Amino acid sequence: MRPDNQSGVSHFLLRGLPIGPEQQGAFFALFLAMYLTTVLGNLLLILLIRLDARLHTPMYFFLSHLAFSDVSISSVTVPKMLMDMQTQDHAIPYAGCIFQLYFFIDFGCADNLLLAVMAYDRYVAVCHPLHYPTIMKEELCVLLVAASWVVSFFHALLHTLLLVRLSFCTDSTINHFFCDLTVLLKLSCSNISLNELVILTEGGIIMTLPLACILGSYICIGTVILRVPTTKGLLKAFSTCGSHLFVVSLYYGTLASVYFFSSSWDSKDIIASVMYTVVTPMLNPFIYSLRNRDIKQALEMLVNRAYFLK
Repeated sequence: MRPDNQSGVSHFLLRGLPIGPEQQGAFFALFLAMYLTTVLGNLLLILLIRLDARLHTPMYFFLSHLAFSDVSISSVTVPKMLMDMQTQDHAIPYAGCIFQLYFFIDFGCADNLLLAVMAYDRYVAVCHPLHYPTIMKEELCVLLVAASWVVSFFHALLHTLLLVRLSFCTDSTINHFFCDLTVLLKLSCSNISLNELVILTEGGIIMTLPLACILGSYICIGTVILRVPTTKGLLKAFSTCGSHLFVVSLYYGTLASVYFFSSSWDSKDIIASVMYTVVTPMLNPFIYSLRNRDIKQALEMLVNRAYFLK
């Protein structure tokens, strides 16, 4: 895909985070540490899942793809933000902005779909435990993950192609720290009714169907748990679904605050975007690992193996 510029705009200016010059150094160090934690934490999680045979299960297979998506969505936005904070050069080429937009939509959509796939996996594990091995076969797991990535690819491609046909005004300042679709549409001098229609219809379907799958899965899980409301059953359900449910709440909470509960892009929206693109991907490895005995044992084995090789 080669982005064709219809308006002659050679670059955009990213306004960045709403922080003063005297705070740039502290925030640069903070976000650099958070980004490195995100990359190392998620890559370590992927490595553990690949190396430990006990983690070769559907749940961890889906989790490894979610971790890859989290690393990717942070890598699309955070390095440019850090470079802008360090150099004070907030310009981004037109083509660079388009590609950043494409990959941000791609990995964001993948996150959304993978969370729905993981919710279905938890539903089968809790509601049909005896049939879990026969339902969640390797072929189905691969198909679900492949479908998530393919749908994300075409979803991002559709919105990117609809954007590059537009012309942009002389004011090319983006009131954000990355190239977000809704902000770019506000800068356009062209008719954006088709873009808005596609966002409302196709984008709405992409957002609501996975959310409906997640809600439906947890309603069924809750119904099964309430039939036999024992302490042991509640603890088992929490250990099975608690981490995923917390990540879903964090993901959709920040997403809703950015795209649904705001009338204009201001500091609060940018802070919510930081939560969505920086904080959530950083927290996911810790959320899935802190109360997970399998992950802890795999990490101990990896550390022991490295110590033995010394």
